[in-house]
Amino acid sequence: MDIFYRSTRSKGEAVRASQAILKGLADDGGLFVPESLPRLDKSLEELSGMTYQETAYEVMKLFLTDFTEAELKDCINKAYDSKFDTEVIAPLVEADGAYYLELFHGATIAFKDMALSILPHLLITSAKKNHVKNDIVILTATSGDTGKAALAGFAGVAGTKIIVFYPKNGVSPIQEKQMVTQKGDNTFVVGITGNFDDAQTGVKQLFGDKELADIMDKAGFQFSSANSINIGRLVPQVVYYVYSYAQLLKEGKVGKDEQINVVVPTGNFGNILAAYFAKNMGVPIAKLICASNENKVLYDFFETGVYDRNREFVLTSSPSMDILISSNLERLIYLTAGADADKNAAFMKSLSETGRYEITEEMKANMSDFYGNYASEQETAATIRSLYEKTGYVLDTHTAVAATVCNKYKKETGDNHKVVIASTASPFKFTRSVMNAIDAKYDAMGDFALVDELSRIANVKVPAAIEEIRTAPVLHDTICDKEDMKSVVMNFLGI
Repeated sequence: MDIFYRSTRSKGEAVRASQAILKGLADDGGLFVPESLPRLDKSLEELSGMTYQETAYEVMKLFLTDFTEAELKDCINKAYDSKFDTEVIAPLVEADGAYYLELFHGATIAFKDMALSILPHLLITSAKKNHVKNDIVILTATSGDTGKAALAGFAGVAGTKIIVFYPKNGVSPIQEKQMVTQKGDNTFVVGITGNFDDAQTGVKQLFGDKELADIMDKAGFQFSSANSINIGRLVPQVVYYVYSYAQLLKEGKVGKDEQINVVVPTGNFGNILAAYFAKNMGVPIAKLICASNENKVLYDFFETGVYDRNREFVLTSSPSMDILISSNLERLIYLTAGADADKNAAFMKSLSETGRYEITEEMKANMSDFYGNYASEQETAATIRSLYEKTGYVLDTHTAVAATVCNKYKKETGDNHKVVIASTASPFKFTRSVMNAIDAKYDAMGDFALVDELSRIANVKVPAAIEEIRTAPVLHDTICDKEDMKSVVMNFLGI
């Protein structure tokens, strides 16, 4: 069955998957959503005997129906290869009664690699399918991880350029070093004097700037997105939830049709939305547990039905979740409103104009699969220390937020379903926060001395992504105000 995609904000023309991937964002500012969510056409028993790459094909073919088998398999094989430091791509590790789905074995040691390794290949294939002559300019805002993963994915890819904006003082030292040392003539990294929401809002405005689009078209360029708003980011994320359940089945950790809970540390809502898609495709997921840090806008939303970004923005030790506008939530709003684009557009207009909206009781009931809670900075650190002391397993700060919320949920509900926790980053990406959580004495050590000490105490080899930046020179030092993002883009493109 062919799957078409529509905007969350209007009843405009439906587009094919390749067109949605190319555009990134719909013309009306909405996000592309499949007209219907497909069901798995292979049983979970059949999938349990497949590799990650084979599972990826079986899931993604159901969404990307205008890609040929050869095209899609080529994209998958180019993405999930030796860039990952483990053959299984996304291993499951059992620790203290939970299964940690390690999504950080790619080139930049964060879960964004799972989708951003394949997105460049999906985009280039989509461009060929739609006879695009312009160079594709990837425009991205990052709270830390997307930026480097996108840069690594697109660096040196012919026919593309990539521009990444990040909050200058809102990412970890390792995250910043990874981005500003990025090689590649087609890459450009810019720190902005603002927070992630400022960067993301600025990027959305650039996408909606028709005058700029005309200027770029005349110069042989067009924008696309590598942010999780791109459906080409979301679809590959569905794969690892299907794969993780199939692996539990293969190893006899769950019985046939046995339900599990999934816990996801959540910022922009794409990762947990992918789990929601997997559930609707037939994976036996009971509860989708949405874990927030002290920027708990999503926790408050699931508690009250009111989304309100009018609050203090908190810089935490889990910076990839320091977000007050969770863009991908719009897709869930649209779906739970019965695919009512007008209703969703009214909510988004209210968010833009007043910073808040309130959903109906019926919509809230349609979200009953979700549970939200949050972890304070102290609780996050305590979870890292406790799990390390108990098992020797070291979590990064984001995964520790998820583990904390998982424990709160179990205590509150008594629910004893088996649990998969999305482990979204390597502890080496947030070394200082992680090591300080284990013992305050480590704060006196330098960044790379901490890296070596973490490797020693966790008995884990230092990832290549960290070794590479020990002595790498800074290649990107541009900083701008949020009001100057347009002129910075035009200067880089020479227009």
